[in-house]
Amino acid sequence: MHEFESLAHVRWDCKYHVVFIPKYRRKVLYGRLRVGVGKILRALCDQKGIELLEGHARPDHVHLCLKIPPKYSVSYTIGFLKGKSAVRIHRELLNERRMAGLHFWAAGYWVSTVGLDEATVRKYIREQEDRDSKQSKLFE
Repeated sequence: MHEFESLAHVRWDCKYHVVFIPKYRRKVLYGRLRVGVGKILRALCDQKGIELLEGHARPDHVHLCLKIPPKYSVSYTIGFLKGKSAVRIHRELLNERRMAGLHFWAAGYWVSTVGLDEATVRKYIREQEDRDSKQSKLFE
């Protein structure tokens, strides 16, 4: 049987596949920065009670499978994750202390509901790197 979460007066199972990119789609998410961004996003999700089911950072984009409680909208959640993570990335990973203009992520994002097809979406996120490397070999 399918397990549902519950809050006051609601039983829910809201999962979303989200993709967002660094500003100008720069290929910056590798090495120490890639690991650090993962830790920061996981900590921010824990802070709001959002479950990070699956996540994978490519050099120029991030895939996340999130379980977002219905008390938060998707746009609020993504805004929170991108805004707070940008500040923490600059302060903790890039060692920049200026107060204004701490941009890291591009303005938009892509989102899709997962529904009951969660296993397929999580597998796609896990295998994204293999799929990208196979495609790049075709065009070499």
